[in-house]
Amino acid sequence: MFLFITFFVVVIIQIFYYLLIFGRFSFSKSKVINLENHTPVSVIICAKNEEVNLKNNLPFIAEQDHPGFEIILVNDASTDLSFQVMQDFKNKYKNAPNISKIRLISLSKDISNGKKFALGKGLNAASNKFVLLTDADCKPSSKEWVRDMSSNFIDKKTVVLGYGAYQKIERSLINKLIRFETLMTAIQYFSYAKLGIPYMGVGRNIAYSKDDFDNVNGFDSHSHIRSGDDDLLINQIATKINTSICTNKNAFTISIPKTNFKEWFDQKRRHITTASSYKKNHQFLLGLFYISQFLFWFLAIVLLLMNINIQFTLILIIFRFIFWYLSIYKSAKRLNETDLIFLAPVLEIGIIYSQLCIFINNIISHPKKW
Repeated sequence: MFLFITFFVVVIIQIFYYLLIFGRFSFSKSKVINLENHTPVSVIICAKNEEVNLKNNLPFIAEQDHPGFEIILVNDASTDLSFQVMQDFKNKYKNAPNISKIRLISLSKDISNGKKFALGKGLNAASNKFVLLTDADCKPSSKEWVRDMSSNFIDKKTVVLGYGAYQKIERSLINKLIRFETLMTAIQYFSYAKLGIPYMGVGRNIAYSKDDFDNVNGFDSHSHIRSGDDDLLINQIATKINTSICTNKNAFTISIPKTNFKEWFDQKRRHITTASSYKKNHQFLLGLFYISQFLFWFLAIVLLLMNINIQFTLILIIFRFIFWYLSIYKSAKRLNETDLIFLAPVLEIGIIYSQLCIFINNIISHPKKW
């Protein structure tokens, strides 16, 4: 009976999340914004040994349909031809009609000190009040990326959270797993932003004001943590009043995903090290959700195998999946990830298992590389 009561409570918690928390994003309508709001922005990209990605993706930045935006490229002590690609790009596009200026910053190995240091140099060099960030391995989904993201800088909004999608690879289970984890993460940070308690964004597609950055002394409070140039900063500066979300498909960025499980697993191990530095209320809400996910699957299997209250257990499982499916499907449709729905239960189990393994591995040995 104790197991069944626990399972009942877990299902209620899960329904609470999917209906009342994630539902704030899943079932909401996209906000209509004035796309003629041509806010001047500086697009900042930091790169370390990204020669190929820069060559492939920088032209998409140059072709953005937004008047007078600035591009700042920071070469973080690359040992390949990344800086040469940046110089070639500047020479080719310096007179492009919509670009006000292209600035290049190159850091030597002697002064390079991680992405936060490089990004800080780019922010200091920005001429505009607002900055829009992405990574070298990302490309905008359309020519309206800069326009749509910057159009959200209205009504005291100085932080804009965008969606950083991953490229779809047909018949690849690891690709679907990566994209499903990205979808679930986006559902959470968009939902909490809608609730007025924003907690993170992704560096692949994020914008904010330099004033917000300066008011918290940049990355100083978490400079000792190699990761967190995006989520830890947003955890500091984002508020109910100043944060907006942008889920227009034209405003997505598309990144090249990892192609094998180990690379992705190691990447997530590094990313998850920032969670312990989140605000306590965020840690509680995120932790409770993961625990309820894990217990739902664990207890459902145990109750069915032990033949405990089979009828009521099945009813609870069905109820949970109804709310789960509605919430996930609505969000997946909004974020152009509906091809994940068919395998979503399998992918959810995969994410839960992976997160458990990451947690255990990080206890045993803290990831050192970035």
